[in-house]
Amino acid sequence: MTGQPEGLISIQDFIRWGASRFNEAGLFFGHGCDNALDEAAELVLSALHLPADFPGAYRDCRLTPDERGAVAALIERRVRERCPVAYLTRRARFAGLDFLVTEDVLVPRSPLAELVEDGFAPWLDPEQIGRVLDLGTGSGCIGIAAAVYLPEASVDLVDVSPRALVVAAANVARFDLAERVRVIESDLFSALAGQCYDLIVSNPPYVAVEELSALPAEYHAEPGLALAGGDDGLDLVREILRQAAEHLTPHGVLICEVGSSAEALEWQFPEVPFTWLEFARGGDGVFLLTREQLVAYAASFAGAGRLA
Repeated sequence: MTGQPEGLISIQDFIRWGASRFNEAGLFFGHGCDNALDEAAELVLSALHLPADFPGAYRDCRLTPDERGAVAALIERRVRERCPVAYLTRRARFAGLDFLVTEDVLVPRSPLAELVEDGFAPWLDPEQIGRVLDLGTGSGCIGIAAAVYLPEASVDLVDVSPRALVVAAANVARFDLAERVRVIESDLFSALAGQCYDLIVSNPPYVAVEELSALPAEYHAEPGLALAGGDDGLDLVREILRQAAEHLTPHGVLICEVGSSAEALEWQFPEVPFTWLEFARGGDGVFLLTREQLVAYAASFAGAGRLA
């Protein structure tokens, strides 16, 4: 079944039809929604420039002919191209904020959003966070959201991809944060000599080669540079562990998402007391280490190679 069938008139009509098309096509949902109905609602409302919390009482409102054509075309593109909805709508929600998203960055979906919304408490005192580094920033969503929720903090957004930094810079402008948020091109810490932070937060590439090849098509629409973490998924994570201490203040903290590579990380560093964070809204694979711990286990990190 392709094209727009007759009889679709209201917002709810298109949400229902979109969900049916998505289920029929066997799409994968993992970029913000976990089911066809919610994803169809996200696409339809976004295409109509309506908020995600648009009141249900108004979903019987009729669409104009142009709106019907535009929404139907996006639904069919989602089915045909197998790309995440955020790339079709050019927006994604993270920590309660709307961000610009393009194919040059990952679709924001990290459980770190919950931590950002809490001002990183109870692990840090929000009032004591003066400088934040978002390492491997992509769209800038984590660092920018941190700047919004920590209005006294200054934030550096760092990425090796110039194309990703174009998106991050656009999002900085979107939230009018240029006075407190810098965009820096750097391969991890290479351009940050002498810079120290109270908090380093990172969602680096951590997907192992074998796992990456088996992911659904929707993930392959995202930039491989932002996903691929080497044979065991930990290539960049090990480098972060080796270098982070010299860029943290004495009471600074590293928070890093490693997702499905958490088990491999613990296997390689069984002596390191990683604190694994829990999230009320779901998600795992995020660890915390203090600067003191990073220094204490520096020899382990320095001598670490890839898993056999």
